[in-house]
Amino acid sequence: MTLKNGGLGADEWFAAAWFGFEHGDGGLARNRIRDLLQRRIASQPLGLPNAGSVFRNPPGDHAARLIEACGLKGHAVGGARVSEKHANFIVNEHGRGSAADIENLIEHVRNTVLAKQGVELVAEVRIVGEKR
Repeated sequence: MTLKNGGLGADEWFAAAWFGFEHGDGGLARNRIRDLLQRRIASQPLGLPNAGSVFRNPPGDHAARLIEACGLKGHAVGGARVSEKHANFIVNEHGRGSAADIENLIEHVRNTVLAKQGVELVAEVRIVGEKR
């Protein structure tokens, strides 16, 4: 479908879909969601500025376990710090961390895990722009 005057271009597509789901127990679903959220709050530093999970889990292991095994929980570069609550999160606890601090910390974590554990961590976050 091609639309004129600000619509879709020749190389763009518009698709629609309808999904049908089986009826379930709404109360049970809400309780399950509440339990999952409570587990997240208990295990992740959601009260501090962060970009979420920084590294993908390598096959058969967890990035957080590898980072923690290298003694990097709490390690800081400038205002960026590896979370002590969950090692696969980098936090900016006092708002002092720059983009360069975060990028340098990611690089340090990646290099340390490779040197000590022999595993190359792959970032889940996409860095846009230049270090400053």
